[in-house]
Amino acid sequence: MCFGKNSSGDNMKHEIDLQNYSIRSDLAIDNIENTTSLKGIKQSFKNINNITITDVALNKDNALNKKEGFYITIEFKDVTDTDNYNSVYKVVKEQLSILLSRMHIKDSDTCLIVGLGNQNSTPDSLGPLVIDKVLVTNHIYKLGQLEEGYRRVSAIAPGVSGQTGIETTDIIKSIVDKIKPDFLIAIDSLASQSIDRVNRTIQMTNTGIHPGSGIGNSRKELSLDTIGIPVVAIGIPTVVDASVIVSDTINYMYKHYAFIKEYNKLPQSKLTFNNVNYLNKEININVEDKQRLLGLIGNLDDNEVRELIYEVLTPIGYNLMVTPKEIDFVIIKLSELIAQSLNNMLHKKNRA
Repeated sequence: MCFGKNSSGDNMKHEIDLQNYSIRSDLAIDNIENTTSLKGIKQSFKNINNITITDVALNKDNALNKKEGFYITIEFKDVTDTDNYNSVYKVVKEQLSILLSRMHIKDSDTCLIVGLGNQNSTPDSLGPLVIDKVLVTNHIYKLGQLEEGYRRVSAIAPGVSGQTGIETTDIIKSIVDKIKPDFLIAIDSLASQSIDRVNRTIQMTNTGIHPGSGIGNSRKELSLDTIGIPVVAIGIPTVVDASVIVSDTINYMYKHYAFIKEYNKLPQSKLTFNNVNYLNKEININVEDKQRLLGLIGNLDDNEVRELIYEVLTPIGYNLMVTPKEIDFVIIKLSELIAQSLNNMLHKKNRA
């Protein structure tokens, strides 16, 4: 998208080919929010203790051009204190149980857990950290000492191709061919198109995963089609593009302006400090306010603003991938949450 003037001198915008520039998100709900068509998309919503669950079923021919299957998304505010952690944990293990049931996974089926990502890069270390905490039992089974109620589980953190020089999917396919698990669970860090969803969203799906796709380094697909067994993919967005932050900031600025304009008309504005969280309120933002603030850019919708910023930053190498400053602590809590959920659901003896 570019700006210019036509022959009469009027401001105008016209489209350019953005196929070489794609705004990155691994989340189905991000893509649904940014599409104008719901063709082939069925979704339902549930809220449990302020935790939002979005259950999406995509048909083969869907408007998102994503693989047919189920996408369960869990959105929460925090997992760093005990109460919130326990609330999210209960929801995650319940939704994981639902997904495994839809895939007809039996308690007797053997499992390989794969922790994708680079342990040396904190926002990309979710997968390897989960592997450190899951309960593996396949070696005990081989010794003839596996108690009833425990499933045969193997686990591997294969690293990234920049470390090994080997496609991650090729490594996993070789392991699958050797040990022959009945199904695979892959855990990976994702990218989002929303600041609000970073470190606060868990997506699980039966459609597999493209390692590295969230940071524009898409590798070979890891799915039933490529390795021959069902794949459950569990991911958490830990990064966003700089273009996402800028475009979200512009939108928050619109909200701030609209809120202040209306708030200052109220009598209580003279008696209280203006510290209300306007982002959680329904605020009417009209076109005139947007144009007054940002002129031509005020004429664009949210997707067009994001595309414009992406178009500006990407070619010059400034569309950086950004992660929150507390990522070191939060990634530990999130990996514990995923590992605990897996240990609970994979082994009957651990279920409570």
